Amino acid sequence: MMHQVFDKLKILKDILTKKFGIENEIHEIPKAISTKTELLNRLRKTYIEKNHQLEDAKQRITTLKHRLTEAEMQRETYEKQMDLIKTQREYEALDKEIKDAVDKEQQYRKDILREEKEVEDLTSALEREEEMIKQQEEDLKNEQDRIKRESKEKESELSELEKEEEEIIPGLDEEILFKFERIIKSKEGLGIVPVKGSVCSGCHMILPAQFVNDVRTGEKILFCPYCSRILFFQEDTSEEDFYQEDDAGSLADLVAQEED
Repeated sequence: MMHQVFDKLKILKDILTKKFGIENEIHEIPKAISTKTELLNRLRKTYIEKNHQLEDAKQRITTLKHRLTEAEMQRETYEKQMDLIKTQREYEALDKEIKDAVDKEQQYRKDILREEKEVEDLTSALEREEEMIKQQEEDLKNEQDRIKRESKEKESELSELEKEEEEIIPGLDEEILFKFERIIKSKEGLGIVPVKGSVCSGCHMILPAQFVNDVRTGEKILFCPYCSRILFFQEDTSEEDFYQEDDAGSLADLVAQEED
């Protein structure tokens, strides 16, 4: 009776290992999407920020051009007034105003050139980022389509495994099943392992002699006291093979001695 339980658990081990693996893959799927989505959102945010910078630069150019026009008009006014001055003092004062106006014009022109260069650079950067955003949007869509297909396939595989699980679990103790599932998850699929000689093949710890005898009899489900895996007994033939080889060697030596 118990050997049937062990056989079921061995089959169930493979089913649960595949099932939990697929569930983990399905759980990890959103992470791949979130990474690409996060990158796309960063690109969009940077694009919006640069676009604001571009509009601000254009506004500054408009303001500078307006000020340049005012400075030019002021200079022209001062130049016309030169014909009306009567004293040296008036001439010097007006000449200073004209020079200041000229200096302002030159500074405004320099500022306009600087801002126009920034507009040019920002426009080029925005064009590049637009292309990057389009590419990232396309990649994201392709990734979503791929994941949708894979998710459908994995859900189908999971459904089949759950059917197999339902077929195998009747007759198994619910508490044992609960523990067994936890072991499979925590021990990377190795939920049931053989005792070889007196050693648990899961954690390779030497087990007490009486405990090994209890496992050997196979009258009940026993868990390894060290790694918590379910144990079943498997003869360790390594020592037997060793003695057989040793006996064969001794017999050959004895025959050789008799011949001598």
